[in-house]
Amino acid sequence: MNNFIFENKTKAIFGKGCVKEYLSCLCKCNCETDTVLLAYGGGSIKKNCVYDEITAAIEKSGKRVAEFSGIMSNPTYAKVQEGARLVRENNVGLILAVGGGSVMDCCKAVSLAARYDGDAWADFWGRPGVIDFEPVPLIVVVTAAGTGSEMNGGAVITNEELKVKTGRDYPQLNPKFALMDPTYTYSVPVRQMISGGFDTLSHIMETYFSAPDEPNVSDDIMEALMRGVIRDLRAAVKDPEDYTARSNLMWEAAMAENRIIKLGKKCDFECHQMEHQLGAYTNCNHGEGLAVLHPAYYRHICEDGARKFARFATEVWGIRPEGRSERELARMGVETLASFIKGIGLPITLRELGVDESTDLKVIADSCNCSQGAYKVMTHEEILEIFRECL
Repeated sequence: MNNFIFENKTKAIFGKGCVKEYLSCLCKCNCETDTVLLAYGGGSIKKNCVYDEITAAIEKSGKRVAEFSGIMSNPTYAKVQEGARLVRENNVGLILAVGGGSVMDCCKAVSLAARYDGDAWADFWGRPGVIDFEPVPLIVVVTAAGTGSEMNGGAVITNEELKVKTGRDYPQLNPKFALMDPTYTYSVPVRQMISGGFDTLSHIMETYFSAPDEPNVSDDIMEALMRGVIRDLRAAVKDPEDYTARSNLMWEAAMAENRIIKLGKKCDFECHQMEHQLGAYTNCNHGEGLAVLHPAYYRHICEDGARKFARFATEVWGIRPEGRSERELARMGVETLASFIKGIGLPITLRELGVDESTDLKVIADSCNCSQGAYKVMTHEEILEIFRECL
């Protein structure tokens, strides 16, 4: 194991009924003023009783509600600025983010921007910054599992003017509490549930396929998590209200991004870098974009990381190693992943995401960062090859 320092200040409260049981008290004890900013996305929480349950809990705490709605997938810096203005104008003392990764990421950025006088994008997303002040306290209620954003300080924000989508992880932006009721995810469309589950798998793979490759605790945990996500996604596709599968997927997403599996790992995340820029230019669904890119990317690097990809084949997919070389096993692991993606109904080409020859893929490829943690460091020319192979 490599050296590391571990910190996670988010307290997770998990299970059926946790919101009704705990939220009112948490609002009362953690709001610094008399106003809570209730943040959410397109309004689906108003169709499934979640909104009513949330607002009732806030009112029971004796706090006033200010609303911040319409947070989109791939949240923009403009939306962050809108939220920061609402916090200041309403003297908000607590942000309550109700939704999936986009809502949570946006609200983390809002909690920072609302208490920063400078250009938050330039100083904290355009480049790494130092938070030497207290952001607005944040509590999250998870309604869509996948990103694991509830358990870290990461926030992926798109600057539409610059055509840049980037993420930073600041421990000071960790939510104070994460309320996780798996039944809240039942109303998520099946397609979104599947793409979120694949995002979880992607987070694990992008950490797993990096040094060190000698036996280590982080890799052991990741192999178990990957087997679990594969099993639970298959079960949830068959029965979207399978509580065991949906609750497992929710906690697997949190485990993938609570920093534990990254301890002592170099990490790759090149596929995320490619998808982020693809999303910045095309606004494609994040999990679906990852599903298209992963097999193509891994075909380019699996021989450079043959030892680990062979282990992926045997330990995650259960492929028998007898009579097969390390490179054969590595390639089989990648192709089994590709078959799994197709089998659960995810797209396998960029065309299915609305990307075709008219899209300037070279500009997108040239805007991608090249991860130094990968088994093979990409060039912009090779990233362009991958994009074209995915059409």
